Amino acid sequence: MKCVSRYVFFLLRWKNYWIRGVLSLAMISGFFLIIYMGPVALILIVMTVQIKCFHEIITIGYRVYRSYELPWFRTLSWYFLICVNYFFYGETVADYFGALVQREEPLQFLARYHRFISFALYLAGFCMFVLSLVKKHYRLQFYMFAWTHVTLLIVVTQSHLVIQNLFEGMIWFIVPISIVICNDIMAYLFGFFFGRTPLIKLSPKKTWEGFIGGFFSTVVFGFILAYLLAQFQYFVCPVGFNSETNGFTVECEPSDIFVMQEYTLPAAVQNSLNWKNVNLYPFQIHSIFLSSFASLIGPFGGFFASGFKRAFKIKDFASTIPGHGGIMDRFDCQYLMATFVHVYIASFIRGPNPSKVLQQLLMLQPEQQLSIFHTLHSHLRELGVRGQKNIYI
Repeated sequence: MKCVSRYVFFLLRWKNYWIRGVLSLAMISGFFLIIYMGPVALILIVMTVQIKCFHEIITIGYRVYRSYELPWFRTLSWYFLICVNYFFYGETVADYFGALVQREEPLQFLARYHRFISFALYLAGFCMFVLSLVKKHYRLQFYMFAWTHVTLLIVVTQSHLVIQNLFEGMIWFIVPISIVICNDIMAYLFGFFFGRTPLIKLSPKKTWEGFIGGFFSTVVFGFILAYLLAQFQYFVCPVGFNSETNGFTVECEPSDIFVMQEYTLPAAVQNSLNWKNVNLYPFQIHSIFLSSFASLIGPFGGFFASGFKRAFKIKDFASTIPGHGGIMDRFDCQYLMATFVHVYIASFIRGPNPSKVLQQLLMLQPEQQLSIFHTLHSHLRELGVRGQKNIYI
């Protein structure tokens, strides 16, 4: 009987691995297809994932606190989701679609009063919540109010950062997501074949061998992927909006971090490899920091999710993907990674953006634009800036 039980357990285990492997390949193939379809498809998939993750977390709250009997609350949760998305996507439209906003009068009104409208929408939901309070359910209703807002913070805010990263260039979207996937796969494989030492109690199956093996594999993978993608304008150029074609464009003169440069190796490396110089894209160096974060800190997003599930005695957030659980089970590390990439770009990469400054100028009154023109004209003359024919401006 023991031999039969072990045999059955072995078959079930490998069946689960087979299902996970096939679906993983299917999801990776789908990811490449969406990249091929361009920025619009990527934005739509981010929105879809965001809505599904929100649904999974909110549903857990409904089940755990038996809040399905509370008046208005399911409606209010989705209402707050719509309000927050209206605020974030409105900010994105104002930042990146200035030409379109200037051309359409209704959009000018919405852009000018966007934050006031967003706040008014939120206040309406807040007042509806207060009016829905029932004496015997006060504590439960405030639990769920807090639950909804924390879910919005975790899911919607970080989804917005994913889209902000995408507009900086698709490489800032593809590389972070790919290295998190790589780390997840390689940590699993190293842990499966070599794992002996438990890493953390929250996730008993995680091992130090998997953690370390995943780190080195991810750094190498990220370095190679950065080299491959940095060669193509389609991936490195910021995503812009062309008012003439009413579509997205990814054409530009690549910035310095996507231009091949020569670096002198340290003396110790020169002696051991007999190389003095090496040609790299600066983005490859940045990829090492991104991969290190994805491997060393990113897994803590997964540990956080594991602790959350243990707290509420559930195995997965949902059963959307056979063998994988819910969408949130696959994106717990991705959201933390997206936040880091956004902070990294703002701190070490992004400089002044002339296109955004121009968009802001175009929204001013003609008198204000003329005043700025004269001020800038005087400033450039003081600096001795010459025009194309060596004539002072």
